[in-house]
Amino acid sequence: MKLLADECCDTELVSALRSSGYDVLYALESLQGATDDNVLKRAFDEGRILLTEDKDFGELVVRLKKPALGVILLRFDVAERTSKVLRVLSLLHNHPDQIPDAFVVIDKEKVRIRSLSR
Repeated sequence: MKLLADECCDTELVSALRSSGYDVLYALESLQGATDDNVLKRAFDEGRILLTEDKDFGELVVRLKKPALGVILLRFDVAERTSKVLRVLSLLHNHPDQIPDAFVVIDKEKVRIRSLSR
């Protein structure tokens, strides 16, 4: 699965995903300062699932219906950094077929998957 990690995602998460074999484009490395629209378009154009902690992408994808292959919104407190990596890896491993064409919200306890089919 190909991912685009938004600038707000921490480096530790990106490193863990890459170490686990995921193809991750990191906005902090190659799209620094890009608008949310540009980040979303790049993810879509390259066939990548967007990984973000920015709730604004929900507005763009769900309400404004901007094209997206899929979005994973991370909702973790700073103190939950360690569990974030484990939860994201578990999501990608256990639900790979449900993530494309979905808006996924993940926190330390739950995963909510909402179809983006229009």
